[in-house]
Amino acid sequence: MYSRVYVEITNICNRACSFCPGTARPRRRMSLSEFDTVTDRLKGVTEYLYYHVMGEPLTHPDLPSFIRMASAKGFRSAITTNGTLLPSRGREMIEAGVYKVNISVHSFEDGEDGDAHGAYLNGILDFADEASQTGILTVLRLWNLDGHGEALGGNNTRTLDYLRTRFPDGGETPWKFSSRGARIRDKLHLEYGDRFEWPDSTATDRGNSVFCYGLKDHFAILCDGRVVPCCLDREGVITLGNIFDTPTEDILSSPRAEAMREGFQRRCATEELCRRCGYARRF
Repeated sequence: MYSRVYVEITNICNRACSFCPGTARPRRRMSLSEFDTVTDRLKGVTEYLYYHVMGEPLTHPDLPSFIRMASAKGFRSAITTNGTLLPSRGREMIEAGVYKVNISVHSFEDGEDGDAHGAYLNGILDFADEASQTGILTVLRLWNLDGHGEALGGNNTRTLDYLRTRFPDGGETPWKFSSRGARIRDKLHLEYGDRFEWPDSTATDRGNSVFCYGLKDHFAILCDGRVVPCCLDREGVITLGNIFDTPTEDILSSPRAEAMREGFQRRCATEELCRRCGYARRF
């Protein structure tokens, strides 16, 4: 069993954040019937579906239906969102029975004025407050380091100060900090993340000494059905097959997939894209 599978229900996003490279693929949304096929073919493969590779899942009009369909088939749905649409669509996710929501609270880090940033945070934290109190695991994600060991300030500091105001550190639920973030209260967490260089065919070749958890505990499905080894292959460079027309077990046991899996066990990249991945270097 894989610990999770990333299912990209759309590659369309309503933001253009500096830390996200976006994708050159045609804009597309997975249909409800296609999602039905995907979930049928993931039975017995994983319990957790993460609705993200590229794109903002809350831009998909059928998101609540996806969550309900997945739940009916025994899956737990986790959403990763930039948070901007939570004021208008967050209630739908709660009512649909979403299991977990990861919220990037750094989508307004590029100089927007304080009023816009404050309104953005208010919308996120109103949802986080309600969702966590209804039993939904809610994670607020904030950049901690810039990828070179330097702490990030600016809106990061302002955001953390605001979080401490909205969720005071005291009483019966004091914040519990660790190197990876903090437990704010039951079902509500702050998680730090470090910037990294996305894999790209034009990035620096860092050599083939690479370890990765791709195809070990996760893989990803793009919105057109293509299966790729990890959630960072945003262009489908390492396409292993298409889940719409090929059984999942055949895709995951293909010679290319097996070569990658065996290579990572030896800390050796068999694919050029993996040689050019900054994220894998942290392992």
